[in-house]
Amino acid sequence: MAEIGYKLICEEHGPNDLVEYARLADDSAFEFAMISDHYHPWTASQGESPMVWNVIGAIAQATDDLRLGTGITCPIIRVHPAIVAQAAATAAAMLPGRFFLGVGAGEQLNEHVTGHRWPEHEVRLEMLAEAIEIIRTLWAGETTSYHGEYYTVENARLFTLPDERPPIPIAADGPRAARFAAERGDGLVGVSPESDLLETFADAGGEGPRYGEVTVCYDEDADAAVERAHEIWPIEGLPGELMWELPTPAHFEQATRTVTEDEIEELIVCGDDADDHVAAIEEYVDAGYDRVVVHQIGSNQAEFVELYEESVLPSF
Repeated sequence: MAEIGYKLICEEHGPNDLVEYARLADDSAFEFAMISDHYHPWTASQGESPMVWNVIGAIAQATDDLRLGTGITCPIIRVHPAIVAQAAATAAAMLPGRFFLGVGAGEQLNEHVTGHRWPEHEVRLEMLAEAIEIIRTLWAGETTSYHGEYYTVENARLFTLPDERPPIPIAADGPRAARFAAERGDGLVGVSPESDLLETFADAGGEGPRYGEVTVCYDEDADAAVERAHEIWPIEGLPGELMWELPTPAHFEQATRTVTEDEIEELIVCGDDADDHVAAIEEYVDAGYDRVVVHQIGSNQAEFVELYEESVLPSF
């Protein structure tokens, strides 16, 4: 059995809509939610990018039972890890027992905005290791000073803390990051149904939840769903490391010009066939994920939730 969650995409929706969708998820059979943390949307057609911590505060007041995690916060360049520690501690205090901090090495799209150099992946993992150490140390509630290779913290103490420290699952897209997640995280977050990734995580001693993310586009008109997915989420067709390396939405728009609707139809489940949606999730479950969060493209979120409650979630 797997838990199925609901993805709140800040790149597609404004803050008030995100709060409404979180309330919708809280009232539904979805068992948790994850919310993206971006400075920019991937492309201008997505059109939004509110500050995630403001939205989380509003969600805390609008929901009763929804478990919520960031997917994914990058605490290494755009925001100092001491500030992420404070933001996450406040979120966990507002969502007692139902918040987790998903972290990762980030994308240049969001992290370059403060003018700092975008380092190679190995360096970003070194920075992430320091950042996680700082966050966990500050969560202990003691006055902290830290002088590392990448970060300095001087005489910092968090006074607002949750009763229970939130877990920190770590995003991984390859074997090095999977081993890193095993060594330093409380779980793993992945975006493709690759069993090798989870095997590497397990072989390295990884424990905790294994979150997978699947993107779908529900619509009663399958052709309309393909068209919408292609317009809003063409990045699904980008190869290799472009997702982490391109710096602006304009660059993503240039890179996705060659992505066709046929390619998107192959990559994203589009339409209202519940069996297709079940199969897309099962691919992640079969790969070893025990939690799968579903990203629905578009504003028809209520109709999507209705389909899933009636015809998809009962399968899990």
